[in-house]
Amino acid sequence: MADVLTKPHQLIASDRVEGTAVRRPNGDRLGHIERLMIDKVSGRVSYAILSFGGFLGMGTSLLPLPWARLAYHPKFEAYVLDIDEEELKQAPSFRADKDFDWGDRSQEAELHRYYGIPPYWGGF
Repeated sequence: MADVLTKPHQLIASDRVEGTAVRRPNGDRLGHIERLMIDKVSGRVSYAILSFGGFLGMGTSLLPLPWARLAYHPKFEAYVLDIDEEELKQAPSFRADKDFDWGDRSQEAELHRYYGIPPYWGGF
C-alpha cells in the first residue's frame, strides 16, 4: 500500500495548492494562490484566487483567475501566469477585506471575457 502513495501522479490536495507561488513565465514571482473556488455540482476547480501586492497583509489584492489561465511548471514548482503588468493592473480584482460576489454570474462572465477563457458553465 505504501508504494501506491509514493508514486508520482497528477492529483494534488487543495491544501497543497493554497500558498503555492504564482510566477511569470520568466520565473519572477507574482504572488501566491490564496484559495481555490470549486464548482459544487461538477467538482471541478473553477478559479484560483491570486494574492499579490501589499505589505504584511496590508493592501493585498486578490485576483480571481479562471483555473484554465494557469499552468503548473515543475521547474519552478509553481503555477505560471502569462500576464503583462498592464493586464495585471486592469484585471478584475478585489481587496482582501472584501469578498468577490460569487453569486453574481455577470461578474464571473466578465472575468472570463477579460481573460478570453470560455466560462466553466458553458457559453461565453
